[in-house]
Amino acid sequence: MKDENRFSRRDVGKIVVGGVAATYAGALGYPVVRYLASPPGMDEGSDVNEVTLDAPDAYERGSGILFRFGRKPAMLLRRPDGAFAAFFASCKHLGCTVQYQEQQDRIFCACHGGVYDPSTGRNVSGPPPRPLDPLEVDATGAKVVVRRPRSAGNEAG
Repeated sequence: MKDENRFSRRDVGKIVVGGVAATYAGALGYPVVRYLASPPGMDEGSDVNEVTLDAPDAYERGSGILFRFGRKPAMLLRRPDGAFAAFFASCKHLGCTVQYQEQQDRIFCACHGGVYDPSTGRNVSGPPPRPLDPLEVDATGAKVVVRRPRSAGNEAG
C-alpha cells in the first residue's frame, strides 16, 4: 500500500534548500533593515546628557571602564597622571565597541585593529577614519560626572 502523504526526496531537498536560502537572506537583510529603520539620534543616546559614576578615588590610575551613556557604550579612563578622559566607545570604522588596553596604554578595536590615543581619542592607526567622540568629565566632586560636550563650538579642534 502506497502512502500518498509522504514527501519525495526531491520535495525534502527543495524544503531544505528553501529554508537555508531564507535563513541566509534574513541574516543578510536584518542589519540593513535595522539600519534603515533606526530613528535619527537613536544611536547617540539623545535621551541622556550626563551620567554619574563612582567617586574619583574608586578608579585606579592607568585604568578604564565601560559604561552605558544612554543607548551607547562609553568609556571612562583614568590616565597614569591621574587625569580623567571619557569617550563614546564606538569605533569610527564600523561601530564596534572599543576596549582600553592598560598594558599597551591604548584604546583598541578588535574588529579590524583600529588604535586610538587614550588621552585625546585621536585615531592613531588602522582603518578608523575619525577620532572617538569625546565626553566631558567632572571629577571635582564626590562623584565622577560624565557629560555630553556643551556645544561643538566650544570644543577645541
